[in-house]
Formats: sequence, C-alpha cells, structure tokens
Amino acid sequence: MDWQSLWHWLYIGGMSIGAIYFALLGRNPRGLPKLEYFVATFIPIWSGLMYLTMVLPTSGDGLEQGKIEVAGQITHFARYADWIVTTPLLLLSLSWTAMHYHKSKDWTLIFSLMATQVIVIVSGLIADLSNVPWVRYLWYTIGCVAFLVILWGIWGPLREKTRGDAELSKFYRGLTTFFTITWICYPIIWILGPSGIRAFDQNVDSFLFCLVPFFSKVVFSFLDLNGLRSLGHRDAERPEERFVNQTMQIINAISLPRQSRRSRRKTRTLPREI
Repeated sequence: MDWQSLWHWLYIGGMSIGAIYFALLGRNPRGLPKLEYFVATFIPIWSGLMYLTMVLPTSGDGLEQGKIEVAGQITHFARYADWIVTTPLLLLSLSWTAMHYHKSKDWTLIFSLMATQVIVIVSGLIADLSNVPWVRYLWYTIGCVAFLVILWGIWGPLREKTRGDAELSKFYRGLTTFFTITWICYPIIWILGPSGIRAFDQNVDSFLFCLVPFFSKVVFSFLDLNGLRSLGHRDAERPEERFVNQTMQIINAISLPRQSRRSRRKTRTLPREI
C-alpha cells in the first residue's frame, strides 16, 4: 500500500471538509467580519490544492508534481508552497483575534510577523534543497531563529493587545498555547525526519506532516472562529462554541500553574514595604 498517498488523500479530504464548514459558518457571521471567514476558508482550500500536487503523477521522472529529487532525497516543495501562503494567514487570523476590540489594527506588527514567517518558510525550503550538510543545518538554524522571533511576537507585543478585556485575554492565551504547541512540531518533525537526522522514514514523515497541519489549520480556525463568536454571547452559545470554551479552559488550566509559579517567584523578589 502507498501510505504516503493515503495520508495525503485523507488530508485533502480533511481540508475540503474544513473549507466547507467555514464557508457555511460565515453565512451567519454573528458580528465577526466576513473577511475572517474568507481567510479561514481559503487556508484549507490552498493547502488541499498543494497537497493534491503530491498525489498527482507527472510524465517525467515518475515523481508526483509536488516533489523533486535533490541529491538522492525527495523534497516535498509543495509543502513549502502551502506554508508560505497559509502560515502568514494563520498569523493574520491570530492577530485579528488579539485585536478583536481594536477599531484600528496595528498593521505594522501584523505585517512584521507575517514577513518573519516568510523567512522561516524560505529558510526551510533552502535547507531542504541544500546538498552540503552544514549549509543545510545553517539554513535550518536561521529558520529556527526567525521562528523564535514569531513566538516572541505572539506572546509579547501581540498578547499585550488583549489586556483591555479579561475574557478576550483568557481566550487568546488558550488559543495561542494551542497555536504554539502545533507550530513547534514543525521544526521538530523536520529535523528528525528525512530532511534532518532521519530518525524515521518518509512514510512517518508524510503522516506527521498531514496530522500536524490539520490541527494547526482546520482545528485552529475552528477554535478561533467559534471562540470569537461566543464572546459576549455566553447565554446563547451553540454546542460547538461551548466545546471550544471548555477546551480553552482545559488548556489554560494546564498552562496557568506554571505562570502562577513564575508570578510567585517574582513576588518573593519584590522588596517588602516598611
């Protein structure tokens, strides 16, 4: 059985279902800008199309359209064509959530995050296409440094945008925790897979790069849109919105103890008033 094609077809099916769901959800926006629904719908459409190229054959070297062989190794360049479009859009969605109650958006911050993410993806592609090992890992490191800047941005200045509303701040914290966990998986899978130290084969690599993107795209947008739709409408929550709120409560319950310990340590270091 061709396991890679199976994972890719299942992924394409998941993206199709996600796109249809978000398109239908946007018919009743409940106060959210329709542009947010459009972005949530476009992300799985584009991602599904790029993954489709990895199952359609070509008449040349026998590889699928979205793959290329470099130095005896298969590079899935269609993944990067997916990520360079969808990951900046996911950051845009997260930024809109943080600035949900801001009439004037901080577009300088938003575009800075999106542009840095482009550096992350391009660095990963160049690394994957590099024949010399130290050059490959150099570009991988550059991408990781840019990724750390992204994490600083979403947990620092972007999170500050939510300070004016306790309910939004709590939701953003849970959503960003989910966002961070899924995104951290990408460089880990890359370095452990065929592109890096080859701890597992291409079948496992393809499975993981179908599973994680499904959660980071469709599941993230599901949590994001339904969480925003329920803000200020707790008395009229729908089942999916209630599920999202319960999920955010669990995520925050897991992450908050660490934050509380840090806060207590900071409190102990403050001088006592005389």
